[in-house]
Amino acid sequence: MNKEDLVKVISTKAKVSQKDAAACLNATLDVISKALIRGQKVTLVGFGSFQIRQRAAREGRNPRTGGVLHIPAKKSAVWVAGKPLKERIERRFSRTLVSAAPAGRR
Repeated sequence: MNKEDLVKVISTKAKVSQKDAAACLNATLDVISKALIRGQKVTLVGFGSFQIRQRAAREGRNPRTGGVLHIPAKKSAVWVAGKPLKERIERRFSRTLVSAAPAGRR
């Protein structure tokens, strides 16, 4: 699902125009982005949290030459799924995996 698809679904579920749905989605993403830039954690209870994490400096390898590269430390935005969402996903896919397993393995 891409942003355009998401706008269409929001529009249908909220019974608003696609233009209004796009404006709301863009405003939401803007608020989350600005909060992360300020170093704030954004938590949507039941869905997950957006936050900034520090990645340590490390050594990597140039795949072409095999030479060692220094990769500097940096901050990156991460999203962590909330417990209710994790549980819903686990239930959904555990049923699918069980029903798709061969008969002798159930």
